[in-house]
Amino acid sequence: MKKSKNNSTQNPKFNIYWIYGIIITFLLGMSFFGGDSNYNAVKTNISEFERYLNANDVSEVIVINQNLANVSLKKESLTKPEHQRIRRTNFFGQENIGGPHYQFEIGNLELFQRKLEKAKESGISFNYEFNTVENRWLDVLVGFLPIILIIGVWIFLMRRMSGGGAGGAGSQIFNIGKSKAKLFDQNTDIKVTFKDVAGLEGAKEEVQEIVDFLKNPTKYTALGGKIPKGALLVGMPGTGKTLLAKAVAGEAKVPFFSLSGSDFVEMFVGVGASRVRDLFKQAKDKSPAIIFIDEIDAIGRARGKSNFTGSNDERENTLNQLLTEMDGFGTNSNVIVLAATNRADVLDKALMRAGRFDRQIYVDLPDLNERLEIFKVHLKPLKTIKSLDFEFLAKQTPGFSGADIANVCNEAALIAARKNKKSVGKQDFLDAVDRIVGGLEKKNKIISKEEKKTIAYHEAGHAAVSWFLRFASPLVKVTIVPRGQSLGAAWYLPEERMIVRTEQMLDEMCATLGGRAAEKVMFNKISTGALSDLEKVTRQARAMVSIYGLNESIGNITYYDSSGQGDYSFTKPYSEDTAQKIDDEISKIIEKQYNRACKLLKSNKKKLIALAERLLEKEVIFKDDLEKILGKRPYKIKSDEIPKNDKTK
Repeated sequence: MKKSKNNSTQNPKFNIYWIYGIIITFLLGMSFFGGDSNYNAVKTNISEFERYLNANDVSEVIVINQNLANVSLKKESLTKPEHQRIRRTNFFGQENIGGPHYQFEIGNLELFQRKLEKAKESGISFNYEFNTVENRWLDVLVGFLPIILIIGVWIFLMRRMSGGGAGGAGSQIFNIGKSKAKLFDQNTDIKVTFKDVAGLEGAKEEVQEIVDFLKNPTKYTALGGKIPKGALLVGMPGTGKTLLAKAVAGEAKVPFFSLSGSDFVEMFVGVGASRVRDLFKQAKDKSPAIIFIDEIDAIGRARGKSNFTGSNDERENTLNQLLTEMDGFGTNSNVIVLAATNRADVLDKALMRAGRFDRQIYVDLPDLNERLEIFKVHLKPLKTIKSLDFEFLAKQTPGFSGADIANVCNEAALIAARKNKKSVGKQDFLDAVDRIVGGLEKKNKIISKEEKKTIAYHEAGHAAVSWFLRFASPLVKVTIVPRGQSLGAAWYLPEERMIVRTEQMLDEMCATLGGRAAEKVMFNKISTGALSDLEKVTRQARAMVSIYGLNESIGNITYYDSSGQGDYSFTKPYSEDTAQKIDDEISKIIEKQYNRACKLLKSNKKKLIALAERLLEKEVIFKDDLEKILGKRPYKIKSDEIPKNDKTK
């Protein structure tokens, strides 16, 4: 026979509503017993009072705080029929005899006092006085208000820590140390699968192998293999690391715990380590299971860095507990940890070693074929024209991540809707790419004719120099319509290279300096419009000299630390003499390419002028316009040669 849960022998659990009940009872008690005794007085007005006063029924008048009069009647007057309404029982069942019997507002105090004195002079016998009464319970309540507020805040915090429940605060207060991981299993509706993850073939293969390992472990253990402890997804933002983890949650038929690295961080000491222990305990109870920690660099940063105080760091305690759970004496081999970060260089070495994260899966930016597959995924819900060339869109978006491509598709749909189109076309996608890369068009921006002419020659210089150089990126279009923070722009379609040679970098630097060179050639003046160009070429030249070793004076030496362990913010990894050499070489490279651009534009000055005039006329010109003015692009020209035609003095 089962025992009832409401058995009287069981100890009742503490319920926080008891505290509320006590506070409400206390306040009600003050309202009944702590105030004055006017709860039984009948409301009246001054005219009825004057009638009672003239009839000699009044025995006493007490004026409270100069505005309220309490009137008590004589005992013999209580028997009159007109005063029967005041003969009633009070809260305790006693008959109301003692008074005050009536109560009213007096209005003008001086006028009321003169009426009382006039009644006295006429021979009516009664007493009157003026009192000032303070609410002492209100003063006590105000005095205890800070304590009441502190108790209220404490109760609120205790309820939040206990998960918001009304009862069980004594036993659930430590729920703050429980894991915040969200559980996905076969009962959870997860629609993302590996089919929804376009591209990332290598990463999908490795992650899918982990899922297969959990589904069919004997296939691998029969050969002596062991299940991996963890896999770290590393890549730039927007490349699909979290999407890949969602696909694992949708594909795996095992419990999947998902949370962010910041979920371990809390203001209370020891909470992070406690949540790590609870997370792995839940995973082991449901093993085989997968744990996914997004943005693991929130707790996995290298220990000992930036700890100037020397004090115990709560984040380090959380990391230590994570290291212990992943590869300690009490670990369970049926729990796999997936993690994602775009800052692998700052992670602790102990976290990265084999045995904890056995696999480091690099999720790179998609190449041409992968971008094509990503476009096919994101274009499914859009209403596009039938003749839309997906491969063309993939070619127009080099260097775009999966998130960028999703943004392009969405922006193209918004642009088409803004133009009241029924389907999304090719031009909508091109406008979306321009909108994302360059910013919003500002056609109403006020620019003087002189400034507009300078901008036109600046952009024409970029276009002309890049057109004549072999390894410069092919030009798509040039515009002098302001976008975002730029006053004009030249759009290129960079070649997708795995490695870059010296001549390729030099040609790109020369094309970048073509804008300032055009200003110098045409006006013999330079402006501040080349700031972004100078920033770009300086960064490239510094990389050539100090990182890639592409300079003969410095030699085959690099001062780049790929591990991220070196702190070069205060000290340089080279001497002052070497620093001076690096600065000199950077300056020489930039000046040489600037002079090269100037020389190239001087020898093609007429074409430069024609191109700038066309740009001023149309504001936007494309590759076809460049072919008409500059001729076909001389691809066979060497990087250090200059076309001899159209040479002007």
